[in-house]
Amino acid sequence: MGKTMAEKIIGEHAGKSLKAGDLAVVAVDLSYVQDGTGPLAVRQMKSMGLEKAFNPSHSIFFLDHASPSPRLELSNDHKFLREFAEKTGIRVSDVGNGISHQVVLEEYALPGNLIVGADSHTCTGGAIGAFATGMGSTDVAVAIALGKTWMRVPETLKVVVDGKLRKGVYSKDIILNLIGMISSSGATYKALEFHGSTIESLSIDARATIANMAVEAGAKAGLFPSDEITKKFLSDMGREPGYREIKPDDDAEYEKVINIDGEKLEPTIACPHLVHNTKAVGEVGEVFVQEVFLGTSCNGRYEDLKIAAEILNGKKVDKRVRLLVTPASRNVYLRALKDGIIETFVRAGGVVTGPGCGACVGVHEGVLGDGEICLATQPRNFKGRMGNPNAFIYLGSPAIAAATAITGKITDPREFL
Repeated sequence: MGKTMAEKIIGEHAGKSLKAGDLAVVAVDLSYVQDGTGPLAVRQMKSMGLEKAFNPSHSIFFLDHASPSPRLELSNDHKFLREFAEKTGIRVSDVGNGISHQVVLEEYALPGNLIVGADSHTCTGGAIGAFATGMGSTDVAVAIALGKTWMRVPETLKVVVDGKLRKGVYSKDIILNLIGMISSSGATYKALEFHGSTIESLSIDARATIANMAVEAGAKAGLFPSDEITKKFLSDMGREPGYREIKPDDDAEYEKVINIDGEKLEPTIACPHLVHNTKAVGEVGEVFVQEVFLGTSCNGRYEDLKIAAEILNGKKVDKRVRLLVTPASRNVYLRALKDGIIETFVRAGGVVTGPGCGACVGVHEGVLGDGEICLATQPRNFKGRMGNPNAFIYLGSPAIAAATAITGKITDPREFL
C-alpha cells in the first residue's frame, strides 16, 4: 500500500514505516514559539528541569504577535524570552523581522521537514512540502528540550482543484470555498493534501495562503507536493540545495477525495462569526466597513500586497475607512518598498505597520470599536478575534480588501480589474 505525504514524512522522522492511525515518537527538524505562547513554554521547561535546547540553532523564539510591545506586561514577556534565549543559545527573531510562519518559509523550512510550533498557523510550512503543525506550549517545550515529540499519524483528505481560475479569483477563494464545503471542523486532525492543475500553477505565496488556513478546517497539516515552483522559491531565498521532491505514492490511500472545479469559483467572503460562513461576494449585499486589514500570516506576502496595490494605484481609500497594511516579513516589506508598493498604499491613504501579526491578534494596531465592521485578509473571524467581541469580521482576498477600501463597502474586485 502506498503512502500519503503525511505518512511518508512522519515515518521518516520516526525511523519506521507508519500508516494513518499509528502513534509515533518523531525527531523534529525545527521547533518554535511566539511571544504569546513562548513564556508558558519556557516556564514548562524550567518546571521539568529541562533548561537546555536539544539543538539551539533549530529552535526559535519569535517576537511577532504583540510586536512592538503595547504594554509593560508584554514587554516583560519579551525580556523573559530574550534572556532565556541568551542563556540557551536559542535563536530570537525579534521585533520587526516578521511573523513566524512567513519567516520559517523564507529562512528555515524545507520539503520533507517535520516542524512543530506553538501557534496554530504553523501549518503554513506545508506550502513547500513540510509537515508543519501547531502544538501546545508544553509539547513544543519538550520538542525544544529533547528534539523530539509524539504524534498520531493523521488520515488524509485529498483535495483536487482543476481548471484555470477566473479573473478576480485567488487562492484565498479556493480555501474559503473548501472550508465552506466541509465546515470549520470538517478536517479535524486530518491532513489536507492539495493536487490538481490549479494547485500546480500556484506560486508559493498563493499555496501558503491555503496551507495557512488548513487549520481553520481543523486540519493537522495542509500539504503541497514539492515541485519546480518550490525549487524556484528556495533558490530565490538562497536555499536551493535544501530542495528535494516529496510527494505521495500513486497508490496512496485517502480517507476521502474532494474535487473542486477551479473554473467555477467566485470571489468569496467568509461572514461573521465563522470561517465556514461563506458566500460569493455578490451575495453579501451592501455591507459598509470601517476598517480594512491587509496582511499578517495569511495574506501579507509580496504577491498579496502587489495584487492590492495594483487596484489601489492612483486611487484613494474611502474617507470613512481605515486601511491597515501589515507585511508578513522584513523581506516582504523591503521588496514592497523597492517596487513602490508601500508608497502606493501610503498615497492612497493607508497606514503601513511593521512586519508581524498586526491587527489580526487583537492586542494592538487596529482593535475594532463596538459595532464596527472589518474586511480582513487574515485567516480567522471568530467573535472577539480582533480585540472586540462586539465587532464583526469578514474575510476575503487582497483584491476584495483593496476594492472594499476604495468604495467603503464590501466590493467585488472585478469592478477594478
